[in-house]
Amino acid sequence: MAQPAALPDNDDHSSPTAAPRSTARARRQAALDDQQRSFLRMVSHELRTPLNSILGFSEIISQELYGPLGAPQYKEYAGIIQASGQRLLNLVNQILEIARLEGRAMDLDLRVEALDHAMDDALDGLREEIAHRNSVVIVRDEGALPKVKADPRGLRTLLSNLIHNAAVFSPEGSVIEITAARDGAEIEICILDQGPGIDPDDIARLLRPFEQGDSALTRRSEGAGLGLPIVNLLCQAMGGRLKLLPGPRGGLLANVRLPAG
Repeated sequence: MAQPAALPDNDDHSSPTAAPRSTARARRQAALDDQQRSFLRMVSHELRTPLNSILGFSEIISQELYGPLGAPQYKEYAGIIQASGQRLLNLVNQILEIARLEGRAMDLDLRVEALDHAMDDALDGLREEIAHRNSVVIVRDEGALPKVKADPRGLRTLLSNLIHNAAVFSPEGSVIEITAARDGAEIEICILDQGPGIDPDDIARLLRPFEQGDSALTRRSEGAGLGLPIVNLLCQAMGGRLKLLPGPRGGLLANVRLPAG
């Protein structure tokens, strides 16, 4: 009996039309990516411009640069406006960062980076807050940290968010310990705090944007809880990964693995 003719395989990438279809899809995706980048640039400009005006003018008023305000309450209120505007600007920046990372609209420049330099920059940006909380940051093997392959800005954002998180959720006067070592083709960065730790059931939620767990880790935060999701997305975008673990003596251990430089 004659066998039925085989039907053509529509998924056969060797067919003459497969390459043009693939090219067309790539072009459409590139066009969508460009549109998303343009949209995010527009949103960023439209949100930040009025906020920068609020911050700038409230600072001028609170410092009474053009003369005394009269009632002291005016100066206090201007300071509140400035602090609230700064919190809102930080939130806008975080939301835009997540949108870029989730939409793959962030252009990353992966290169060999000295972890020592990135750590110094991150700590410099947090110096005032660390001093305010009377925290002590110990970087093991400082000056001889390994090199990683990462985006320079992304690496600094990652480190800043994790160190900030450790400082915020630790008691005043606590020690934050940072280590980094090579493990095969990866660099393992560990940031250990002395905070209340975390319920293992909350970890997955803490790494999702706009979802907070029910633990003390989230209840003590005044922010929207976007720092850890940003770190998680940055790690993935740079070929790495983030794990949150209970510390060996309590606290929270943030474990980051990135490609070695």
